[in-house]
Amino acid sequence: MLYLYNQEAGKPQLTLTGDDHRYIFKVRRHKVEELLHLRNLKDGLLYTYRVSHIDKRTVILDLKESQELEVKAKQSLHIGWCVIDTKNIEKVLPSLNEMGIEKITFIYCQRSQKSFKPDFKRLEKILLNASQQSGRSKMMQLDIAENLEGFLKENPESKMLNFSKNNFISKNHFDTIVIGCEGGFHEDEVALFSSENIVGFDTPLVLKSESAVCAVGSLKLL
Repeated sequence: MLYLYNQEAGKPQLTLTGDDHRYIFKVRRHKVEELLHLRNLKDGLLYTYRVSHIDKRTVILDLKESQELEVKAKQSLHIGWCVIDTKNIEKVLPSLNEMGIEKITFIYCQRSQKSFKPDFKRLEKILLNASQQSGRSKMMQLDIAENLEGFLKENPESKMLNFSKNNFISKNHFDTIVIGCEGGFHEDEVALFSSENIVGFDTPLVLKSESAVCAVGSLKLL
């Protein structure tokens, strides 16, 4: 873990209890006078604190210094992801966050199961842990769209990831891309995109939705 998240990071003194205390005292086994890095994920600053006191219930930290240190991907990527089983989303979300994807908007496409409801509080907790591990200074943004038409009104320059025999994703520049769910896109949704904005992978293999999202993230950002 490259830093510890605390929404009050930046204050002259912090008192840690509960899970944060357990992490500092039992997991990392920090001692008095050692230094810790904290972020509040709001101001882009990395705060260095000195451990001034540890007991069985609390850890007291004193602010030593702060520095502006932005850690993010070199390029921007916004993924419009047609809603799939939330369990599958949760499995790959840490990896997507570590790649540096800036934003994911979940879209209820025509073949999405409407019973799947992304739990944003749970997803944000997953992202928080992944951000601490990877060091990124701003957590991924999450949003939701009721349908693809509405998403495209907000993001008219989007590409669609679909089957294409000659317009491959590796040869395209894009900031926003839409990725389908199980069963792919309905023909009415495909018709919303011009042929030059429909891209594919240079492979005969068919990827699952979550595999495709990871592949797009790695090709674009890593």
